[in-house]
Amino acid sequence: QVQMTESGGDSVEAGGSLTLSCLSSGSIASAFCVGWFRQSPGNKREGIAVIYVDGSQLKYYDDSVEGRFTISLDTAANTAYLHMNNLKPEDSATYYCAAGMYAYGSTCPPSGDSWGQGTQVTVSS
Repeated sequence: QVQMTESGGDSVEAGGSLTLSCLSSGSIASAFCVGWFRQSPGNKREGIAVIYVDGSQLKYYDDSVEGRFTISLDTAANTAYLHMNNLKPEDSATYYCAAGMYAYGSTCPPSGDSWGQGTQVTVSS
């Protein structure tokens, strides 16, 4: 079972930028999609960005991050990234990534419903 390890979370001021990384223990190339999720206290985990692993590398974003966040993929390094610009306090959350075999909208559920430990992003106003 593939394990995902997220890193890069930090505390930043509003308007700042961060890049999160997601390293897969297995080959990302065998997945259909890779997605980023986030969860803040009291809220459910939500998918915010998806990239298809095939040559198209189609990308889909939740409206809340469209135009500010960019998902990218380095299949040779089995690593996905989330580049976050113009961060807002409402972006504060624990961020998770997943590799899965189907996607809908900005969500790519993890195969086997397995999650990493996540990485914390805190944005102060």
